[in-house]
Amino acid sequence: MELDFVNCGPASYDAYEETFLNLMKKTFSHLSVKVNYLVDVTIVDNLKIHEINREYRKVDRPTDVISFAFMDDKDEKVLDENIPTSLGEIIISYEKAEEQAKDYGHSINREMSFLFVHGLLHLLGYDHMKEDDEKVMFRLQDEILGER
Repeated sequence: MELDFVNCGPASYDAYEETFLNLMKKTFSHLSVKVNYLVDVTIVDNLKIHEINREYRKVDRPTDVISFAFMDDKDEKVLDENIPTSLGEIIISYEKAEEQAKDYGHSINREMSFLFVHGLLHLLGYDHMKEDDEKVMFRLQDEILGER
């Protein structure tokens, strides 16, 4: 597995690259994912994620995390196990994460970790549009983040 990390903010955000890679390993292990996936993750500000949210989701406001899955069909064939297959892209607003961490009363590291795992689960095909699916996805988030 590989993580392609892009920091569009201050250098201090670079510390999340290792955190996200460790969470990716933990998530893949927890879910028994064996495919050699590549995940792109970018940290942006509220202005940039607002633009992306408006353009791709037609929602005219900033959001915390957006995921773009490149593998819509879970049964897609992996051509070569030695070459990483691009699973998708996760875009996280650091500013929104700061706001939410304050609102929820926990650390920015916990919020950034939550948003990354949430986005990664979306890339792996999990969703929360239906109540039953939400229970599954949120239970997995808690387990991966060590909150259960």
